[in-house]
Amino acid sequence: MSLRYAVLALLAVEPMTGYDLQKQFGTSVGNVWHAPDSQIYPELRKMERDGLLEGEEVPWGSRGKKRLYHITDDGRSALEQWMNEPAEYARVRDPAYLKAAYLEYATPEAARRHFTAHIEHHSRLLSQFEQQLHEIDERSSIMLNKRLAGADPDKRHQVQAFKRFAYEGLTLRAQQEISWASRGLRLLDRLYPGADPAGETTSA
Repeated sequence: MSLRYAVLALLAVEPMTGYDLQKQFGTSVGNVWHAPDSQIYPELRKMERDGLLEGEEVPWGSRGKKRLYHITDDGRSALEQWMNEPAEYARVRDPAYLKAAYLEYATPEAARRHFTAHIEHHSRLLSQFEQQLHEIDERSSIMLNKRLAGADPDKRHQVQAFKRFAYEGLTLRAQQEISWASRGLRLLDRLYPGADPAGETTSA
């Protein structure tokens, strides 16, 4: 259900087409709530039926048309109500930690690949989050600047501060995941002292 409120938050900044929303989910919002196209477009239609959005046909290219979505008063009220409710936490479903709990079934080299891939994945995320922090600090984020422009002048500092706080948390989480997987590699060294990273066993 959080997809609906992520869409409302974006459309509260400015009207967008489904294509525009897709791009935003691929860059900024996607860092905190991933949503593929197969979910975004059906949700837009549902939200329009529910009166949270209004859509209008606008020219697109030389002969095409796109549907431009505007948030309604009911949509803004729904977003504000959701923001003032406690967050609903999902039950943990993490394949990386599930595998880690049963790595005795893996070969030492497969276990090492597991932790190495985890480090590489979260290192990429860390780079993205640090770039977002840089853009927030430098005021070079296009979407953030639009939010600031439309915000009450007395609340602009809050807009930027909360945005930064969220990305600080994501950065810390990525760093923790890298640290955890690095400890996993050191654990493998202790548990399998005769195995090298290439998977070959050295003789004593």
